[in-house]
Amino acid sequence: MPQIETDYLVIGSGAVGLAFADTLLDETDARITLVDRHGKPGGHWNDAYSFVALHQPSAFYGVNSMPLGADRKDTVGVNQGFYELASGPEVSGYFNRVVHQKLLPSGRVDYHPMCDYRGDYAGDHRFVSFLSGDETQVKVRRKVVDATYYGTTVPSTHTPKFSVAEGVRLVAPNALPQLWQAQQARPSRFVIVGAGKTAMDVGVWLLNCGADPASIQWIVPRDSWLLNRLNTQPGPEFFHASIGGQVNQMEALAECPTADALFERLESHGQMLRIYPDHRPTMFHYATISEGEVAVLRRITQVIWLGRVRAVQADRVVLEHGEMPVAPGTLFIDCTATAVERRPVQPIFQPGKLVLQLVRIPQPAFSAAMVAYVEAHYADDAQKNQLCTTIPFPDGIDTFARSTLIGMGNQVRWAQEPALRDWIRSSRLDGFGKVMAAIDPADNGKLAVLGRMKAAAKAVMAAAPRWMAAA
Repeated sequence: MPQIETDYLVIGSGAVGLAFADTLLDETDARITLVDRHGKPGGHWNDAYSFVALHQPSAFYGVNSMPLGADRKDTVGVNQGFYELASGPEVSGYFNRVVHQKLLPSGRVDYHPMCDYRGDYAGDHRFVSFLSGDETQVKVRRKVVDATYYGTTVPSTHTPKFSVAEGVRLVAPNALPQLWQAQQARPSRFVIVGAGKTAMDVGVWLLNCGADPASIQWIVPRDSWLLNRLNTQPGPEFFHASIGGQVNQMEALAECPTADALFERLESHGQMLRIYPDHRPTMFHYATISEGEVAVLRRITQVIWLGRVRAVQADRVVLEHGEMPVAPGTLFIDCTATAVERRPVQPIFQPGKLVLQLVRIPQPAFSAAMVAYVEAHYADDAQKNQLCTTIPFPDGIDTFARSTLIGMGNQVRWAQEPALRDWIRSSRLDGFGKVMAAIDPADNGKLAVLGRMKAAAKAVMAAAPRWMAAA
């Protein structure tokens, strides 16, 4: 059996694994080995539908050392006026460049695609080639790095949790752009199954490609609160939306008595959106959307709020709380994959092991780069875990405040570490540091926002125990 040695064995070459490896390469002299099941870098982006795009600006996605996109604003479409969102193919090409133009040319990184890690994340480290069947033993001098903990899935790689009768046409979103090649008749109706960002992307795509809104039905198990993309813009011209939005959120956390009141308050400030105003959302997964997208999706008026799908039959759909008839020629589009599995948080830094998780939400790439920097510059795992306290990913709205407060605690601790603070300010993955740094000392309006932020920070800390108890 072949044997190799490395300092860090990174399992997964998606956004998280590559962001970690990129920063670790810059901050240490370590040797790094990447192992991934896919045939090229990019993780789930290799399996995504062709019309997928980032939720948030390209400006702070990817790896720290290599820009993504041209830092320009879109002039047309539902993202008009906001900083560009890289498409799925752009992201895939970007990660391929990261590996082949940055990591491999360093001479300190090895990359093994089409390989499955078969070790135990403890002392037994080995991987097997899908193509040859050969097994390679790995001696890890420092740590093995799990960059796959959240188990990201997309529609094309998951199995629906409902039964599908023979003859029913059910496809993943990947198949939609190829409908013109299909041998079957043109669908008479489209049924979108699922209520997450994938389902929203499909709705917008169908309508923008000319589908009649009357031909679309949308099965929504539960409505979601959505982040307004306006508040995620990295340019200084968006200061009052981005930084001011953070202040509004802090003040709302300090003052609102319940999660429902909190989200309604944030909606009144334009930070949270919902697609259908007469339905109260109970879900929040940090999906980010523009008001333009919301306007498009509201053209879909045939929405079924009867819970999750149990079975799709030839003439009907069986749901948790009822049934709906199915017309002949209906095409079902499965958007029920769970992008991020709800797994219990655990310490990131463990003996001989790193489990990459969120330390700033909802930014997995920044989080991975931050963990790499802390791994490179701090010796004690207890201190590392204090600096990088894992943030649980929220599901229902009751857990949003807890996740936000844990993230704020991380920010406070980072601010007390001068070298770490400087690294964050210089990082391209830090969305708003440059916005803060660009404040004109004579701009009284922006200085007033910073004054509100300081006051709100103290008030939030006082309210934290209440929110933690509620979660």
